[in-house]
Amino acid sequence: MVGRYVMSIDQGTTSTRCILFDHSGRLVSVAQREHQQYFPRPGWVEHDALEIWRNLRRIVPETLSGAGLPVETVSALGIANQRETTVLWDRRTGTPLGRAIVWQDTRTAPLVEDLRNHPGDDFFMARCGLPPSTYFSAPRIRWLFDHVAGLEQRATDGEVLFGTMETWLIWNLTGGTAGGRHLTDATNASRTMLMNMRTLQWDEELLEFFGVPRAMLPEIRSSAERYGEDRSVLPGIPITAALGDQQAALFGQTCFSPGEAKCTYGTGSFLMLNTGTDVVRSRNGLLTTVAYKIGDQPAVYALEGPIAVTGALVQWFRDRLELISSAPGIETLARTVEDNGGCYIVPAFSGLFAPHWRSDARGVIVGLTSYITKGHLARAALEATGWQTREVVDAMNADSSLTLKELKVDGGMTSDNLLMQILADVLDVPVVRPMAVETVSLGAAYAAGLAAGYWADLEVLRRNWHRAAQWLPDMDPARRASEYENWQRAVERSLGWIRRPNGP
Repeated sequence: MVGRYVMSIDQGTTSTRCILFDHSGRLVSVAQREHQQYFPRPGWVEHDALEIWRNLRRIVPETLSGAGLPVETVSALGIANQRETTVLWDRRTGTPLGRAIVWQDTRTAPLVEDLRNHPGDDFFMARCGLPPSTYFSAPRIRWLFDHVAGLEQRATDGEVLFGTMETWLIWNLTGGTAGGRHLTDATNASRTMLMNMRTLQWDEELLEFFGVPRAMLPEIRSSAERYGEDRSVLPGIPITAALGDQQAALFGQTCFSPGEAKCTYGTGSFLMLNTGTDVVRSRNGLLTTVAYKIGDQPAVYALEGPIAVTGALVQWFRDRLELISSAPGIETLARTVEDNGGCYIVPAFSGLFAPHWRSDARGVIVGLTSYITKGHLARAALEATGWQTREVVDAMNADSSLTLKELKVDGGMTSDNLLMQILADVLDVPVVRPMAVETVSLGAAYAAGLAAGYWADLEVLRRNWHRAAQWLPDMDPARRASEYENWQRAVERSLGWIRRPNGP
């Protein structure tokens, strides 16, 4: 064993976190810094990639100093990252060419709508397993080419590099302009709409369709292997893993067998079901994605249902409506009533993700009467997370022969015990929360440690997993069916609110 610990970088949507884990998967030390969110226009969301890189350079030494440990005690470094967020930078100077376009950004909606009409979903699903959506990277690259003069030619000439956040960080960590490695892993590449889901290589037809030159793309590698040594903040320490954050959470939850699933509840929520080495093409609005690929082993795939707004709805209650003073207050307020009073909230703030994929949807509150109190609204807000999860689970059960038997959960919202019971009730399966709450960071650490020989195999990691709490279903089936029907009627009323200029 080279060192006593494994370090993980979780580059998230709102902050970057560095955590040191020991051999039992226990958190030893942590440091975190938030970065600024930019909203230059309605629907636009941007980050400063240089700010994120500077933050990483600060938090890594802070993590070590917090535990009083030297660099030599670190065996390997793994990275988990917000997926789909798109960074373009100058190969020669290392300077980003504008701000990073974040996965939540919807500026590509007109382009995506055109893609869905022609050539249509099937063209893309057959190659990359993804339907056209503002969620993914390729439409953003095309948008930038169409709106930044000379950018496409510079990319064709090899002057511009593209990456999601792990690619940007690995390039800087391994030397940047002085020989930095331009790499991505299969999980992140599978979120670009440019990778062939079966070959795990950039797809020539998709590159040609979007007009993306191969010269700007990183090399696709497995999720756990030696990428190179850090030459910046942890000199000499090997970088041995990269995973998209939701795949990292699946790995951290040790969902290594087909049929095992997790859902991460944060700003949005992401439900992922391990489908093994089978590429399951969804017919019900889910995404086919790479779950992980360990070294030379075959890739493991997953079905995923991203939900755009869950925790963000609680933040809206706190920051915009000022009905609560802190996020945990939503549970206290919701417990002042027995039910939703006939009120339903569909939080389609910027459209609906899985299984609907409707960028024309907007949020609605339906069933309002003079009886409704702020307690009913709080209850409806929590139930919105439950019913959106139910929609995704139903789609997964329809797409796969792997019927969900249990849902492992993680993320900040899992501290809400009422929400966890709502989930068990609407899904009619046990909901389980692990002892380790930092599953994204832990998953990246596990993958890095496997590649470095710090952990021997997946079974060792399974033995590190321990249950902290469980919620069992306790809802009358007739009521469950009735409430779900009401939710679906509410969703119908959220559709079609955004119309294109001079057209439907």
